[in-house]
Amino acid sequence: MNLHDKHTSKSFDQDLDEVIGLFLQMGDNVATQVAKAIHALTDGDVVLAKEVIAADHEVNRLEITIDERILLLVAKRQPTAIDLRLVMCVSKGVVDLERIGDEAVKIAQMASQITTADNSPRGYAEVQHLGNQVRLMVHNALDAFAQLNADQAFEVMRNDGVINREYQSAIRSLMTYIMEDPRHVSNVINIMWVLRALERIGDHAQNVAELVIHSLSGKDVRHTDYEQVEQAVNKANEQIAARENEAQHSLGSKTAAVKDQDNTK
Repeated sequence: MNLHDKHTSKSFDQDLDEVIGLFLQMGDNVATQVAKAIHALTDGDVVLAKEVIAADHEVNRLEITIDERILLLVAKRQPTAIDLRLVMCVSKGVVDLERIGDEAVKIAQMASQITTADNSPRGYAEVQHLGNQVRLMVHNALDAFAQLNADQAFEVMRNDGVINREYQSAIRSLMTYIMEDPRHVSNVINIMWVLRALERIGDHAQNVAELVIHSLSGKDVRHTDYEQVEQAVNKANEQIAARENEAQHSLGSKTAAVKDQDNTK
């Protein structure tokens, strides 16, 4: 489906599409940062870690640009309720994307510290495993936003519970390790901070997914249970189906009118 229902103003459609395009570009940038930060840590690549840190400047620039575009869009176009809700969700989502970038920078900074020290590989498997899951979660959240897919967004929200459980399990495992062998306490604690950053990235991906459902259903699903979220997803799907049926009916009516005109000639 389209990112939004077409507005009567083509200028509004163009401006909104540009804002959403910048949002998705920013999302792609932070997803790449996360992947590179994890590789910098597990591969011991200080150069790549520095690249991640330097790339945060572009993410910050996009955040400012999107905020400015949104202000102009609201002031100039005065969007209707459903369009305004989508615009506001983009505005909130930008904050989460910027924070994902910040967490990627933290991982890169930890990678530099661990790599330059006498490091222990302990904890790298946990980072790789949790990192792969979090990266997929970010990707799916952004894809759900691009497609405005409420079901996919709901699946991202459910996956956050899996991330939290695996994070806790990894922390317990590392705590047991350093109690048994305290020689690598410093580096293992750094790994724990990396795992914490990954867990936070998952939280921000969940926030983006919540915004997708909010923009489609009109219901704010933050701080609600899964039963209420599922109700919002069903409502969103019903509204989408109704709009599609209306659009098909309108197209059918126009086609019939054209045929009638041709028959009268």
